[in-house]
Amino acid sequence: MKQPLMKLTAIMALATGMVFAQAPAPNPQGGPHAFMRRHMARLAQELNLTDAQKQQAKTIFQNARTTAQPLRDQLKQNHQALSAAAKAGQSDASIQQLATQQGNILGQLVAIRTQAFAKFYAVLTPEQRAKADQMQQDFQQRLQSHRRSNG
Repeated sequence: MKQPLMKLTAIMALATGMVFAQAPAPNPQGGPHAFMRRHMARLAQELNLTDAQKQQAKTIFQNARTTAQPLRDQLKQNHQALSAAAKAGQSDASIQQLATQQGNILGQLVAIRTQAFAKFYAVLTPEQRAKADQMQQDFQQRLQSHRRSNG
């Protein structure tokens, strides 16, 4: 059970960048938007995506980003409310309610990302899927190695 979940999580990490790569205004100095564009260009090159696949991916992840935006706004507002509740000494029940709302929002965002990834993965050829799976496995190994070396 853990292996498929880890695999899905790592592949989602690769593909989720597409959601954020479609930022409306690029940062003139680069920053995270430029990083995501480079990441997506590398992913498209590594997977040898066709122009049609690139367009489909762009549409899929742009739609996911648009759907997720109100939830990200709610997440930010809820985070601020949690911080204010903690500083104001509100009751445990009040903080728990806000934390539960935060968890629900995060769950909805995970569902949006996973659904977008599933649509993207469906666009890939069997060879591209195999390559994406290998990239995910390599990513997991680097992540585990990094975790071991940092503590």
